[in-house]
Amino acid sequence: MDVIFGFGAHSRIDERAALLRMVRRADEDGLDLFSLSDHPYLGARLDAYATIGFALGGTTRIAGLANVTNLPSRPAPLLARTVTTLSALSGGRIVLGMGAGGLWDRIADLGVDRLTPGQAVDALEEAIGLVRRLSGGGAPVTHEGTYYRVRDIEPAPVAAPPVWTGSVGPRSLAATGRAADGWIPGHAADWLSQRYREARPIVDAAATAAGRDPREVRTVFNLPGRITGRPLDHPRDRDGRWLGGSVAQWVEELGGAVRDHAAGGFILFSPSGGTTDEATLARWANEVVPAVRAALA
Repeated sequence: MDVIFGFGAHSRIDERAALLRMVRRADEDGLDLFSLSDHPYLGARLDAYATIGFALGGTTRIAGLANVTNLPSRPAPLLARTVTTLSALSGGRIVLGMGAGGLWDRIADLGVDRLTPGQAVDALEEAIGLVRRLSGGGAPVTHEGTYYRVRDIEPAPVAAPPVWTGSVGPRSLAATGRAADGWIPGHAADWLSQRYREARPIVDAAATAAGRDPREVRTVFNLPGRITGRPLDHPRDRDGRWLGGSVAQWVEELGGAVRDHAAGGFILFSPSGGTTDEATLARWANEVVPAVRAALA
């Protein structure tokens, strides 16, 4: 399984020109993926899927990801149409990031019926299955589920994209193991964190119980960090969280994550939690990523 390298942004409307410029540059520089957050209740943000579609239209190689889709506000049957259409138009350059919904007070402000945490996870797993049934062609689909109902809906003649979740709790982690192709650990937890060490075994156990190879569920890390000209004396803070460092320190850290912890991908974010700046993105794409790929090869 090839390791994926990308960058993340929060897609503010007033940053749209820089965002599109960065996606085009990342595409030219050989990055695999760009990701946008999906918060439809925030008026200052670009719509994630409209932006992904527009950006993919100006690129040739890079894939797009909503990190992660606010599922309660995007009904699964319509989401299936969106992602299969984007896949058809872009030549398969879309990943479906799925989330059960975190900020329920704001989600409810959109007029969406509030679900309990357990219901939201059940709806997530049902949605993943329905999106796949409505992809790849075949006979019309009728589905009478707990949260979604469709009758005689023709699937798109396009395969479903890979599905990655942003699961955090035990119930949603188990759903990831049963149904997803990838997992993005919440709260930017990395491979040395206690959160990851406790969570990944839940994913693996659920995958095994469902008759799957746990290695089919790729772990992709949202990874904040600085790229410095000189090595840092302490590339991790007192709590063990990655801060960044020189290119050589990044190579050592990410190489170890792949070899020792089966990391399947890395999405660079700004340490401040905002969009990666253009200078850092250029160093990531042209210095760190090629060096890590060479070391892994």
